[in-house]
Amino acid sequence: MQEARIWHLWYAYLVWTSPARDAGLRVLRQIAESGSFTAAAARLGYTQSAVSRQAAALERSGTTLFERRPDGVRLTPAGLSLLRHAHTVLASLAAAERELSGTVPRTELVRLGAVLSAGSAILPAALAHLAAADPQIAVTTREGTTPMLIRALRAGSLDLAVLTSRPPHRPFDRELPRLHLETVADTELAVAVPSTGEFAGRTTMHVDELVDAAWIASPSANSKPLLGVWPGLPGRPRVVHSARDWLTKLQLVAGGFGVTTVPSPLSPILPPGVSLLRVDGAPPEIRRVLVARLGGHPTPAITAVTRAITATV
Repeated sequence: MQEARIWHLWYAYLVWTSPARDAGLRVLRQIAESGSFTAAAARLGYTQSAVSRQAAALERSGTTLFERRPDGVRLTPAGLSLLRHAHTVLASLAAAERELSGTVPRTELVRLGAVLSAGSAILPAALAHLAAADPQIAVTTREGTTPMLIRALRAGSLDLAVLTSRPPHRPFDRELPRLHLETVADTELAVAVPSTGEFAGRTTMHVDELVDAAWIASPSANSKPLLGVWPGLPGRPRVVHSARDWLTKLQLVAGGFGVTTVPSPLSPILPPGVSLLRVDGAPPEIRRVLVARLGGHPTPAITAVTRAITATV
């Protein structure tokens, strides 16, 4: 505890006495969130060399804060320790600036992240529920992939995130600090098909019909599974259209240009001309919806937002 307090006070001193003030800590936080120097520079509006200089300055004491890896940059245990103190320092600076400028908010702010499928299926209803139950809470939202949102939680730029996992639902990673996860619902994956043509009037399809299907999928990096293709199909799927946006994918389905997988909670917002079919001949594909935050006792506002999400799923 004494060592942690020394780190905190030392960096608080640096923040207030350095010409760059809090720039180094903001760079640290953005590297932790983005997972690379290049992405951090883009988010902050800096050059990559400027971010590298800030990182080198933070490590000037001889402590290694960053682990350079082929797949990006991760914080070392020392870097994660400093990141926790950076949260406190940057939050205190922001609070001080608000007080000095006379802009202390009358509402409590919760920064919420969500995976793309949850954005359209969960967020609007959850925010409407929250506005009616707790109007003093303000929520900002951002979309991202599960890895991106986990990094943002640990970096302190999100308070809460709606994530999804697939069986066997193992922990997302082994990094510290551990995330507190609350299961919201288990949902079944279905296939979105055109309402006319060969699938008209049907409620199910056999998995064998999917082997040669024309797929509409989100682009995937490295060896991660394609989002939008039924898992476990033999051979290489025939992806005819690549799109990240759910509306784009579903409108392509409506036009008869292919099929895509869809979590069942999206069924109420399907556009005209699209039907959802359950898949027979294969084990159900279950997707778990979770709410994640850092450990510790949550604020009343975070608890209220979590409650609004669970009430709408």
